[in-house]
Amino acid sequence: MNNKSKVFFNFGPSHIIVFSFFIVIIIGTLLLSLPIASKSGESVGIINAMFTSTSAVCVTGLVVVNTFYHWTLFGKIVILLLIQIGGLGFMSLYTIILVVLGKKITLKGRILIQESFNLSTFKGMVTFLKKIIMVTFSIEGIGAIILSLRFIPEYGFIGGVFRGVFHSISAFCNAGFDILGANSLMDYSTDYVINITIMILIILGGLGFSVLIDIGRYIKYKIHKMLNKKVDIFVMTVHSKLALTITGILLLLGALLTFIIEYKNPETLLPLRFDQKILASTFQSVTLRTAGFDAIGQADLNYGSKFLAIILMAIGGSPGGTAGGIKTVTIGALILAVISVIKGKDCITAFKKTISVSTIQKALSVIMMMMTLIFIATMILTVTEKEIVLKYEFIDILYEVASALGTVGLTTGITPSLSFIGKVVIILCMFIGRLGPITIVLGLSFRKLNKKNVIHYPEEKIIVG
Repeated sequence: MNNKSKVFFNFGPSHIIVFSFFIVIIIGTLLLSLPIASKSGESVGIINAMFTSTSAVCVTGLVVVNTFYHWTLFGKIVILLLIQIGGLGFMSLYTIILVVLGKKITLKGRILIQESFNLSTFKGMVTFLKKIIMVTFSIEGIGAIILSLRFIPEYGFIGGVFRGVFHSISAFCNAGFDILGANSLMDYSTDYVINITIMILIILGGLGFSVLIDIGRYIKYKIHKMLNKKVDIFVMTVHSKLALTITGILLLLGALLTFIIEYKNPETLLPLRFDQKILASTFQSVTLRTAGFDAIGQADLNYGSKFLAIILMAIGGSPGGTAGGIKTVTIGALILAVISVIKGKDCITAFKKTISVSTIQKALSVIMMMMTLIFIATMILTVTEKEIVLKYEFIDILYEVASALGTVGLTTGITPSLSFIGKVVIILCMFIGRLGPITIVLGLSFRKLNKKNVIHYPEEKIIVG
């Protein structure tokens, strides 16, 4: 075997992550295309099955057929499993299975975990993964119990429990799939228990696992300190602080602007009481963090709200979790870079720590790639979807693309009307949005970077701004 063949078959972490997601999507496609998965007893077709499978694995929530009305119990269970696998990552579940079976995790396996969750080190990977599984199932379990208690009086014990489990997993994984009928959560827009529970699940899932573990450590540290127990000083990482700060700002800003813009809209907030307006506006802001549950009807939003939603969907959640999009920390890093320029500083700092130039370069790369993808996908859909262009506004097509790339799953109603090409475009957007453009590029490249041959050229200033 020559050197080129060796390079080709030498899969790196990015290759394995991309292809593992692809394999799970194909398996889901085959299962959902079976007649047993559809209530009609007829296959939904390969392209529709692939669209649904991709949407589930990439925890998006866009659907070409209604999840409740079309799929059988078998189909719904397949979708739920795909959501859980997509939320945690196939390699994470595979590693946990190896741990349970007592198998040793290789160095390559640890690097895969590091790559999957964007971690800076692979020290203590197995312990970290165990914590992720424990945190995930604990949060989903609590959410399922609360939602089940709310659904049982309406749907009976079995129906209520199944809906509680389904929506808890879907919310924590930021998937946005629901089995409540044609109106998603719009019939429950004034239900505080359901709305608050799902919002908490969405936020926790969108923060990222490393942030959740950091929060747990911080709470434990504070409790031990209050009880006067001996404990080592714990300082939350800059990543966690930045993720929490940007998430909080975006949630508050999104809720406030939605409340103001939609306050007098008769199709959304106007019929609601003042406190219900606040609840609905907050839920809209939270669901834009890549969750995709619809509580007020996206098609009826004003232009200003749709434009705001596009921006928030494109940003998405935080790295290392179930969310997609550009990511909060990426945006935060660039904001800090802008602030440093305004202040005339030579370095970029956050919480008394310096952020490396390479981090800013990566952030700029992600944003440029995502913006380019939004532009290309939207342009393609305006050409291929002639019926949609005649019926809907341009902003609705842009909304759909941003929703897919941000793995949000909200739509103004055009998803079921997409043509074959349109479905393929959105499938690719969901896949890229879940894994991230940089991971996709690395995963599709079989070339290795030879660090020994990197050439450093003389520096020269250019004029910008």
